[in-house]
Amino acid sequence: MIVAAVAWREVRRAWSSGGLWLPVGFFLLVAVLFPFAVGPDAALLARVGGGVVWAAALLAALLPVERLVAPDLENGTLDQLAARGVPMPLVAAAKLAGHWLAFAPPLMLASIAAAGLFGLSGETLLRIEIGLLVGTPGLAALAVVTSALVAGLRGGGAIAGLVMLPLAIPIVIFGAGALSDGAGSALKLLGAVSLLLGAGAPFVAGAAIRIAQD
Repeated sequence: MIVAAVAWREVRRAWSSGGLWLPVGFFLLVAVLFPFAVGPDAALLARVGGGVVWAAALLAALLPVERLVAPDLENGTLDQLAARGVPMPLVAAAKLAGHWLAFAPPLMLASIAAAGLFGLSGETLLRIEIGLLVGTPGLAALAVVTSALVAGLRGGGAIAGLVMLPLAIPIVIFGAGALSDGAGSALKLLGAVSLLLGAGAPFVAGAAIRIAQD
């Protein structure tokens, strides 16, 4: 029950604090500005559009990192959960689930608009949506881990980028690789990376939260 409450709290906080619209707005802004940078070559935009969508998704995933753990650490919410005997890995798993629910579905909807801007085919859009469905749990896991690691640090937002971006490179590579023909193996590797991150993130984030509480 407490786990569901923590997960739902993450969803409500994302919707009420603007944490939902900021990543989606940033994602769409990148999609709008990129065609201005490369010019009106429709063939080129269609060829690189899928990769740009994945890069924009990664950058958008960075924006909510600062609000996932640090506010609860500062206002004592995590201390109250620890006092009630709730294991921190369980709290981290609930935050991961709540963050994914608040972050991934809006991003998948926004990718439809991005696909229109790049002139992507319906088949490519379907591959992007499947890739995001498989890969965004990995991005959410990295966001929760990074948020726990930088919680309480001065300049945590800047450090978060340095921590998360290198770790997310396999997700972007396999996600973009899954857009080409016969890319079933890339999608499987994307799923494996996402599953590994999702399974390990609660324990790493839980340990980081316990250290930050001391």
